[in-house]
Amino acid sequence: MSRTDILTEIKEAEAKAKVMIEKAEADRKTDAANARRESVETIQAAEAEMRKTYDATIAAEKEKLSSQRKELLDKGEKEAAKINKAVGSNMPKVRDFLSKEFERTLDVTS
Repeated sequence: MSRTDILTEIKEAEAKAKVMIEKAEADRKTDAANARRESVETIQAAEAEMRKTYDATIAAEKEKLSSQRKELLDKGEKEAAKINKAVGSNMPKVRDFLSKEFERTLDVTS
C-alpha cells in the first residue's frame, strides 16, 4: 500500500469514528431526555396517587367526624330534654321556695 492509500484509509476511519461519536452523543442526549421525561412522569403519577389517597383519607375522616358529631348532638339533645323535664317538674317547688324566702325576708325587715 502506498502512503496515499494509508492516509485515505486513516481519513475514512477518522470520518467513520467522528460519525459514530456524533451518533453516540445524539443517542446519549436522547436517552438523557427520555430518562428525564420518564422521571417526571413517574413523579407526577406518584403525586397524583398521593393526592388521591390523601383526598380519600380526608373524606373518610370527615365522614367519621360528621357521624360522631351527629351522635354527640343527639346525646346532648336527649340530655337537655331530660334536664328540661326535671326542671319543669321542679319549677313550682322552686317558685314556692323563692316566694316563701322573699316573704320571710320581708317579714324580718318589718
